[in-house]
Amino acid sequence: MSTNLAAILGGAAGAVALVGIVGLLIWFCLFHKRGVSRTSETGSSDPSVQGRHIGVQLSLREARRFELRELSLATKNFSDRNLIGEGKFGEVYKGLLQDGMLVAIKKRAGAPSQEFIDEVKATCLAFIALIMACYLSSIQHRNLVTLLGYCQENNQQFLVYEYIPNGSVSIHLYGVGQVSAQKIEFKHRLSIALGAAKGLAHLHSLSPRLVHKDFKTANVLVDENFIAKVADAGLRNFLGRIDVAGPSSQVTADEIFLAPEVREFRRFSEKSDVYSFGVFLLELVSGREASELPSSNSTENLIEWVQNSHDYSNISSSIDSRLGSSFTAEGMEEFIRLTVRCLEPSIERRPTMSYVVAELDRILDKEMSLTTVMGEGSPTVTLGSQLFRATK
Repeated sequence: MSTNLAAILGGAAGAVALVGIVGLLIWFCLFHKRGVSRTSETGSSDPSVQGRHIGVQLSLREARRFELRELSLATKNFSDRNLIGEGKFGEVYKGLLQDGMLVAIKKRAGAPSQEFIDEVKATCLAFIALIMACYLSSIQHRNLVTLLGYCQENNQQFLVYEYIPNGSVSIHLYGVGQVSAQKIEFKHRLSIALGAAKGLAHLHSLSPRLVHKDFKTANVLVDENFIAKVADAGLRNFLGRIDVAGPSSQVTADEIFLAPEVREFRRFSEKSDVYSFGVFLLELVSGREASELPSSNSTENLIEWVQNSHDYSNISSSIDSRLGSSFTAEGMEEFIRLTVRCLEPSIERRPTMSYVVAELDRILDKEMSLTTVMGEGSPTVTLGSQLFRATK
């Protein structure tokens, strides 16, 4: 009797779960946010630069479901020659679809769990995968890498993204054998920072809001025009929803980019994204990984050193020497002050991403006017110990 009862209860629970998942799928497909949208000069919807929250209308479309055969053909059977990287989801392959489109295909790592193989749970998980793929692929923004679709066959899972040719910002900053960073002036780095900030701010303006949870320099890509695009938006949510339980729900991102509350309590929020963005800004201005020590006799990493420094002029020693004289003293100081604010250990003291967008936009405009069109005899660029001299 107990066995029969357990079987009945198990079947009922599975049915209820399946109905719930179907209901959630329907809700996602019908959901949209009615609100005011603002189109920027770049043709994308961003929060107001005045810091006002503006709802963004989200029109959901069904994600394209690729066949495994199609992806195998695109990557030449997942050839090592097409392997371009590896991330949290798994290996990343460059692929050429039959219609001529270049794509980045992420192949999920690891063998499927026993829960995944279980028939009822596998059915539910397939629906969840569809929901998340549908939701994430509907998020369209100039500064976000677009999720084109997914594939789920033979207990294997793949995500298909648009291909971004110039790769990650991290490669251009501190990649081995790269000389590209020598060409990235301060204005260009500001532009990259602004683009990435707009991408994150867009995620935070959605309804329901989407927290990235895995923002880092390696997840900021640049296209052929060096326009920044944030990658892997919502990927941690995707993994967490697909897996019934297990290590995928644990914090596995690069520790240095995680906010204190995430490392200690695993509490993700928009403000934890802001902290991660602060680490990104620090790497942009220093040209090196934030986990490095600022000097040979230091016991603190770059983040700890900046957080514990009470004299902004000391921080100037961490500025990337490859920037040369491509910045103004005032612009650099404002950039560093914004970076320090984002890196505040206290959640309440960190700014919002909409504020960060406004500040970066303002700093970039000022830098463009002062370093591009200079009045005769006006000293606009300073280095080293002179950096904060005339800005008090």
